[in-house]
Amino acid sequence: MTKDQLLEMVRDSTQVMTLRQKLALVAMLSMPAMIAQLSSVVMQIIDASMLGHLGTHEAAAVGLVSTTCWLFGGVISGLATGFYVQVAHKIGANDAKRARSIVRQGISCGLAFSVCIMLVGLLIAPHLPVWLGAEEAIRGNATLYFSVVALAMPLLMMNSLAAGSLRCSGNVKTPSALGVMMCVLDILFNFLFIFVLDMGVLGAALGTWVAYFITMVLMMYFLVAHDKNLRFSLDKVQKFKPHWDTLSNVLKIGTPISLERGVMSGAQVAISGIIAPMGSVAIAANTFGVNVESLCYMPGYGVAEAATTLVGQSMGAKRQELMRSFAWISVMLGMAIMAIMGVVMWVFAPEMMAIVTSDTDVIRLGTEILRIEAWAEPGFAAAIVTYSVFVGAGRTMGSSVLNLASIWGVRLTLALLLAPTMGLHGVWIAMAIELTFRGIAFLLRLKFRLKIRE
Repeated sequence: MTKDQLLEMVRDSTQVMTLRQKLALVAMLSMPAMIAQLSSVVMQIIDASMLGHLGTHEAAAVGLVSTTCWLFGGVISGLATGFYVQVAHKIGANDAKRARSIVRQGISCGLAFSVCIMLVGLLIAPHLPVWLGAEEAIRGNATLYFSVVALAMPLLMMNSLAAGSLRCSGNVKTPSALGVMMCVLDILFNFLFIFVLDMGVLGAALGTWVAYFITMVLMMYFLVAHDKNLRFSLDKVQKFKPHWDTLSNVLKIGTPISLERGVMSGAQVAISGIIAPMGSVAIAANTFGVNVESLCYMPGYGVAEAATTLVGQSMGAKRQELMRSFAWISVMLGMAIMAIMGVVMWVFAPEMMAIVTSDTDVIRLGTEILRIEAWAEPGFAAAIVTYSVFVGAGRTMGSSVLNLASIWGVRLTLALLLAPTMGLHGVWIAMAIELTFRGIAFLLRLKFRLKIRE
């Protein structure tokens, strides 16, 4: 059976799906998303390699502000999630007209909100490296890079809304293909701006900005003009004015996510503050280590995207047992894939670090911390996929609180205790312990708390 036929079975409460059909549907939705996520990681590694070959100071400048970039991006994507999860629920309930209305409201609200976030970013950019305790040599480049990232916030908002809405409608291939295209464009533009035009760190930021812009335009085009469920031409009257019932659901779903991602990224910023005094080698090793580790956990995010769609549509169709079945299948698949990737990372850590930098001290330190983190990959998978299951169900508050309690109460506390005596190794040991703890906690939450509220 085709993907669309299987999705129709999800939305039809009279249809009973076999285990084989469920596994097939999870795989069909996961594979394109995993390919897109992996291509994104490859893009990040190539970007890091380009910066690494410019010099350790340049790489450290980008690494210093990367967690703050995640903070801003997390707040933006949280708002987008509040809209596109509702799209999944309406598609599951066979109410595509209401789904299109939610998309239009997301466009108007998202643009207004993201412009405000952009202005905040531009205001704090000159002061951010100083607040993070960076050495003078990297402050200028760090400010420059973060300023361009701030200008990309409206692009990120529209891209997240469009890609999420397409996936929740059941169209995974289009956003995945465009995601791969964006990675290719990013590499090409970065090479052009960094090396051909000799723009250094500014070139890295501008290359990514241009790639995001082109991708966002195409993503919105396919959403509003071509998607079989969501294209705007299906409605004679098209209103973008927000409705309170939609916004109230966005607040319930998206606000906990935005706050959680903001506060979690705040914890990452605090950890960056712990690492910054260790010097450029530690900052660069941490930055490159995070990029390389992404090869392990991005496939988990691909499975997580499929889980959000399937759980969301099952919930919209009011199918309790089907929703739980998709949840557990997705979690087990994610854990298996990331466990295998963890083994790969342990074995090939030196070679992976050598791709992104030629500094032998950075390679040695990066290899050691990656082999610490490899043990935590199955637990990280459990946390990633289970979190997305609850997002699809519109149950975000408890999961967000769990994430916050774990990263602030376990990771940051352990990092503060271990870093003074163990350096960067202590920070990554804290991370590995916390991810394992969080994965176990999320599995318990999945077992006892996932259900459709009447």
